[in-house]
Amino acid sequence: MSDKNNNSNLAPATAYSLAKLVEYAPGSVVSRTIHKSKAGTITLFAFAAGQELSEHSAPYDAWLQVLDGAVKVIIGGEPVQAKDGEIVLLPANVPHAVVAETDFKMALTMIRG
Repeated sequence: MSDKNNNSNLAPATAYSLAKLVEYAPGSVVSRTIHKSKAGTITLFAFAAGQELSEHSAPYDAWLQVLDGAVKVIIGGEPVQAKDGEIVLLPANVPHAVVAETDFKMALTMIRG
């Protein structure tokens, strides 16, 4: 099936395991964007234990969904612990940082608007 309006690099009408679409790399953070459009993006990340994203902010809300492992997310200076199966809202314009407490995978969904 072909869909010229599909902004994803995944085939439509197919089931995927998000955690299997991105692989760990020792001492690294690996990312893979699986959807990008005017409405937003979905990016998968795999963090080796101890890796982090330093404090930053984004102009749009984002949802961090833990796919595997455990993470500490610091939002506006407040730590939030999350593990596989949990989701955390990263509010627009609020500084946040991500610290992998174990090997950790996440899906980050940014919604523009």
